[in-house]
Amino acid sequence: MDLSTLGTLGTETRNERTADLDRMPVTELLSVMNAEDQTVALAVRDALQEIGAAVEAITDSLRRGGRLIYIGAGTSGRIGLLDAVECPPTFGTSPEQVVGLLSGGPGAFVVAVEGAEDEPARAVTDLDEIGVNDRDTVVGLAASGRTPYVVGGLKHAAAKGAMTVSIACNRDAVISRYADIPIEVPTGPEILTGSTRLKGGTAEKMVCNMLSTASMVRLGKVYGNLMVDVKASNDKLVDRARRMVVQATGTDPDSAAEALRAAGGHAKTAIVMLLAGCTAEEAARRLEEAQGDTRTAIGLA
Repeated sequence: MDLSTLGTLGTETRNERTADLDRMPVTELLSVMNAEDQTVALAVRDALQEIGAAVEAITDSLRRGGRLIYIGAGTSGRIGLLDAVECPPTFGTSPEQVVGLLSGGPGAFVVAVEGAEDEPARAVTDLDEIGVNDRDTVVGLAASGRTPYVVGGLKHAAAKGAMTVSIACNRDAVISRYADIPIEVPTGPEILTGSTRLKGGTAEKMVCNMLSTASMVRLGKVYGNLMVDVKASNDKLVDRARRMVVQATGTDPDSAAEALRAAGGHAKTAIVMLLAGCTAEEAARRLEEAQGDTRTAIGLA
């Protein structure tokens, strides 16, 4: 890909406010870093309309049995993968529903494989290995907005009929040309020139948080603001599940624990049991009929 304009990107230019970064006292360095970070949320706010459109696309994919697939290289790919692996424990999704593809493979999460981002054919192979199809939504992440691996992935996903979304931290990003829904969050110069693991990475993390969390809320995996599909896989989460049942139903802790035992530790099922006054088996049936939506299951006759 043409590198002649790389130095003109906002994420690559020098930040005048940190020209003397190496001579700043630690308190001043941290202060300017914090001030720069505060601009990220405002940049994300300006892209909420596009982020909302992506949430609707992802929700539709998941409802139709498709997947949310993140694809990226370096820090961007790691952020997508991080968001993907947090979905099963948080929302009770299967590992196949939200997937993170990182250029260079899973091992690149802990050991950088920098050259892998320059190979668009890798993305084609990675997507074909998981059988990308027209029910999926593929989200390409590239802070620079020009990573060849991501461009190749978005082009191939579109050819397979998938919905495509791009996330870049520059205006007029190359990857935006290959996305049905381009999301651009211009974060500007980093305090450390070109180090997009800083503001760029923060922006990408914020957008991924929004995409997955809002989609799961829309799918009924949240009741009020409680993560009722959480997998209670350790003592902390078992206690959280019990507290969620108490908060959602107003019952006492002992009754909540008893309902959870009957529901196999699943907070959502226990909540439907208590609020609908039914057995665990009936609660599970209601949830299946309601496609997992707690409020609908509670209201079913």
